[in-house]
This record gives sequence, C-alpha cells and structure tokens, in this order.
Amino acid sequence: MTLEIWTVDQETPEPETLARALALLRRGGTVAYPTETFYGLGADALNETAVGKIYAIKERGFRNPLPVIIGAREDLAPLVADVPDIAVPLMQDFWPGPLTLVFRAAPCVPPLLTAGTGKIGIRLSSHPVARELARRLGGPLTATSANLSGQKEAVSAQEVRENLRRLEPDALLDGGPTPGGRGSTVLDVTMDPPVLLREGAVPSDRIFRKDLPR
Repeated sequence: MTLEIWTVDQETPEPETLARALALLRRGGTVAYPTETFYGLGADALNETAVGKIYAIKERGFRNPLPVIIGAREDLAPLVADVPDIAVPLMQDFWPGPLTLVFRAAPCVPPLLTAGTGKIGIRLSSHPVARELARRLGGPLTATSANLSGQKEAVSAQEVRENLRRLEPDALLDGGPTPGGRGSTVLDVTMDPPVLLREGAVPSDRIFRKDLPR
C-alpha cells in the first residue's frame, strides 16, 4: 500500500483531514501524527490486529507494551481497573501534557497492548492533532514514537519516512516540525509511592514535589 501523506495544521487541524485519518483508523489502519514532543504511530488501541501492525512497523518486541493517548478525561475510566488517589492531583496538574501514567488495565484492554503486564500507560495529550484524533476515535490511540524500536525519534514528517523505510504506516499527517526534546515522562501509579519509569518532558522534581496523597 502506498503511503498517504496529508498536510495538517498543528494548531487548528482541518476537520476533513482528521476525518480521513479517523476513517483509516476505524478500518484498522495506522497513522503517523505529530504530538507535543515527537511524531507518534497511531492505531485503534483496542483493535489487536491494528496494534500488531504497530509492533511490526517498529520491529518492536511483544514484551514491550505500547502507551496510548486519550481525547478526554472521561475516556480514562473504561480503560483502567481503578484510579488510585495518588493519580488524581497528577492528572489535574499535568494533563493535558506529556505525562504518561501507568494504571492497572481494565479487562477490555488487549493483552497485546499491555505486553501481558496487566498495566496500561495513558496520557491526555496537549497537542491539538493527537488529542483530537483520540477524541474523535472515542477510545485510546496508540502513542508510541514513529521510529524503529530503540532508534532516534522523529521530529518531522521527513524523519518519519527515513525512520520507517522498511515498513511504513498507511498514512502520515504532516504538520511540520514538532518540539522534540524529551518524550513523555512515564510514572507507574499502581505502586505507592509511584515509580518513575522514564524521566521525560515533565521533570521528576515537579512530580515528587507535589503533596501527593498517601
């Protein structure tokens, strides 16, 4: 299949472009899209076949779970077994934004997505394109970086194509350059105290300086 490249305004994404991407996602397709850090690889995270395509594109081992983006806070509840008290102030202060919180996954979440861990990493993106795609999808959108596993992340559509020459996604939303820097910070809130899994765009000292409930 030939890669479709669609230009998108990162600040005010065009409804018709989002609609084309959404139709593709609902058919089980894959879309590369800009986020507040790097370009991500999107698929309907509740469609195991589509999730399998993301693993194939990235050449990623099935032991590594895939994080997701949601479009609104209310989309969290169906995906998680519970929301620990410790997560509430973190979501209030850092969502929307580049903080991925790891929860216990609800039964509806495919084991392939969680790599059998029983946990799911979720963030509410601050990027208009990423958040609107997830909101229109009405469920989680995979949010792994658009690169081969372990390789450099992409901050432009051109870099996405260079990164993924072996097996491209079905479509690419070209919004121009993204900020880059560091990926999302990843924090496991299934444990008390929470465990930092990856230092990223939200500094850990901002997180742990919070008066988190015990």
